[in-house]
Amino acid sequence: MTRVRSKAASRRRSSRPRVDTQAFVETGRPLKIGEAARAVGVEAYVLRFWETQFPFLRPKHSRSKHRFYEPRDIETLKLVKRLLHTEGYTIAGARKHITDLGLERLLEETATSEVAVVPIEPDGDHGIAPASPAGSVVLRRLAEIRDDLRSLHKLLEH
Repeated sequence: MTRVRSKAASRRRSSRPRVDTQAFVETGRPLKIGEAARAVGVEAYVLRFWETQFPFLRPKHSRSKHRFYEPRDIETLKLVKRLLHTEGYTIAGARKHITDLGLERLLEETATSEVAVVPIEPDGDHGIAPASPAGSVVLRRLAEIRDDLRSLHKLLEH
């Protein structure tokens, strides 16, 4: 005979206390893989996969083989996520980019660079100040898109 649990019982059992991952990162306490995944904004299986693809991603393991991520590991994971998800690198391309420029240098640039966003001016100023080489690539691409949109707009006007 199988027992059927009520929805309320299922919710109680599956609800875990929410972890303030930012507080853990700031205090320096190592994060478990689920907490690290939430801090980075991906699923835990993605972190496991990235470990197989990027040799510099090696979190510490406990005796029971649980992964623990230090604040530096979190910053490295955020860098990898930015390269893959925001800048559009392939895994091989991101690996090569990190190898060519150096992980330390990229982490320093990430820590010190912020993109300042200001209102867009009608005179064509794009309103974004590049803070890194990646920022200038984005600016060039945005300028190309803007020019394409202006051309399309002119075609549609006539």
